Amino acid sequence: MADQKTVEIAEAKGRPMLHWVGKRPLDHVTAYPAQLVECFSPLPSDGRGAGGAGDNLLFHGDNKDVLAWLLAHGYRGKVNLVYIDPPFDSGADYVRQVQLRGVEGTARLEGEAHSLGEQIQYTDIWANDMYLQFMYERLLLLKELLAEGGSIVIHCDYRKTHQLRLLMDEIFGAENLQNEIIWQKTRVSKAQSPTFGNVHDTLWVFSSGKVRTFNPQFEPYDKDYVASHYNLTDEKGRKYGLWDFTQGGAGPPRHFGDKEIAPPPGKHWIWGQERIDQAMAEGRIEFTSSGMPRLRRYLDEARGKQIGDLWTDIFDVNSQALERLDYPTQKPEALLERVITASSNLGDIVLDCFVGSGTTAAMAQKLGRRWIAADINKGAVQTTSKRLQAVIQEQIEAGAEPRQATMGLNEDGEEESPPPAALSFSVYRVNDYDLQVQHNEAVNLAVELVGIERTKTDPFFDGTRGKNLVKIVPFNHPLTPLDLQLIQDEIKARPQEDRDVTVVCLGKEIAVDAWLEAYNKHRPVNGIDVIELRTDQKYGKFFLHQPAQAQVKVERQGDKIVVEIEDFISPTIVERLEMDTPLFKAHIPDWRAMVDVVLIDTAYDEEVFNIALSDVPERKDDLVAGHYELPAPEGNAPGSATTVAVKIIDMLGEEVLVTAKVYET
Repeated sequence: MADQKTVEIAEAKGRPMLHWVGKRPLDHVTAYPAQLVECFSPLPSDGRGAGGAGDNLLFHGDNKDVLAWLLAHGYRGKVNLVYIDPPFDSGADYVRQVQLRGVEGTARLEGEAHSLGEQIQYTDIWANDMYLQFMYERLLLLKELLAEGGSIVIHCDYRKTHQLRLLMDEIFGAENLQNEIIWQKTRVSKAQSPTFGNVHDTLWVFSSGKVRTFNPQFEPYDKDYVASHYNLTDEKGRKYGLWDFTQGGAGPPRHFGDKEIAPPPGKHWIWGQERIDQAMAEGRIEFTSSGMPRLRRYLDEARGKQIGDLWTDIFDVNSQALERLDYPTQKPEALLERVITASSNLGDIVLDCFVGSGTTAAMAQKLGRRWIAADINKGAVQTTSKRLQAVIQEQIEAGAEPRQATMGLNEDGEEESPPPAALSFSVYRVNDYDLQVQHNEAVNLAVELVGIERTKTDPFFDGTRGKNLVKIVPFNHPLTPLDLQLIQDEIKARPQEDRDVTVVCLGKEIAVDAWLEAYNKHRPVNGIDVIELRTDQKYGKFFLHQPAQAQVKVERQGDKIVVEIEDFISPTIVERLEMDTPLFKAHIPDWRAMVDVVLIDTAYDEEVFNIALSDVPERKDDLVAGHYELPAPEGNAPGSATTVAVKIIDMLGEEVLVTAKVYET
């Protein structure tokens, strides 16, 4: 493609060097184009659209391609903190559990299993040395993105920590290891375990160089410490303690008021004369019975005990936690709050390319940082988007205003409620045109299921189904308008061809339906229809996919756009419930139980979905409203039309896009 870019990658020169079968250097990567698909920018002052200096970025795609895109678009050396929680051992850990909204007793459903592309990233790599090559390449790219003074934190467990430490030594240099942090994630090991229970994870912290951003973290003193060290009270009732005023190393005497006092032999006073004079004036120095000065420290001014590399005060996300999103690898917000606060400053860029449930991005948003997040799993991207919409709406309701930080600008110090760096984010899809997927077996299964007669003599079409030509779109990416355009071009090159075309694909982009509708409207011959497949290990390797459908009424009423969702059905949810229980109909008394999120764009341009309204229920048992009234777009001439788009996302992550034209009165 013409807009692809080649990005050079520096060689890893650290020691020791870990070797594995198939190890190969990564001296360059190809940066594929990224497609802007969605914007969330609820404040007009924050800009409607993407690309601003303070904009946050969410990517759907293989993180290797995402990192390459960032390197090719000005982010080299600009990321201040990288936190990644890569897969530990099994792709099975990454399938979401979902339940219908507002319906007690509903069977829990597994989110859709991984596409073939995701299996490359989350399943196949675990069986051999591909895992090491997989992580090696991504760590090399992350090093290129890391800013001077930046840090990378890699979260792992006992299964991969030894290998990841050696990879980090090689890529970042063993001399740049800052910490091995042990997080005690649980207090109780499994009952009747034949081994000592696994109760901790490891966080390796490396820096880009000798100097890095680090803000010490503190925890409150315990009662016994306070009782023994802050056991005095001043005339105002403030608790304080007296502390040694010396350090090792000989030093000169100092004046304490009208007295000149020498420090004990081999010691020196911790402060110079000017600061001692200030402390004396403030009454912060007391004298012992022998006349030695002691420093008065107040409890209400103490920051607490400085935290070390053993973290035992942060609990894992339990089943009743308000922040729980039913994402198997979800990490607690308190953990990310500590990591981000310690290793970055206000306005810094925080990156997580295994974002999962979005905790890193959510905490970066709350802590006044900018963020870049990515995941190959569409459900993870949807979960993160929904979560960040809710966080930003809460910040807006609290009266927060964006700082609109510029690239590379840091600000020292923290505030109790730091202002957000931006109140918007953009969602991009990075298409992977070079993913090598061994999908011949999958294609054969699809041929057998759909009933395709293979044709080996046709260089373009894969076979026939009845009278139709059949094109099987490679299963390493969903069907896109580009794929359809290639089919159209092939048909044009065959002027005598009068057969229709059936396209078989593994998922499709939202824009496909609009393309097909426009194409087929005036086609008496060579029409195109689509058979969409899904992979699912629980319910069979393949099943014909019936897309979700919605009945939506959109109309203009004066200066308002009124949207009424009249009905919604997800055949996939119904099918899975029917397989789990024959009483599935009783579990869906309201169509809204199947809907996770409703998004509305009142001026849809058929390319980028700009979110004008986001209905994200706060609690799991809340339902979407279904009825919405929004301000109509301004500035259109009387009689002109604007396109209103309604995006409905069901509990399994399937999206339905309904568009309607309304006219200016």
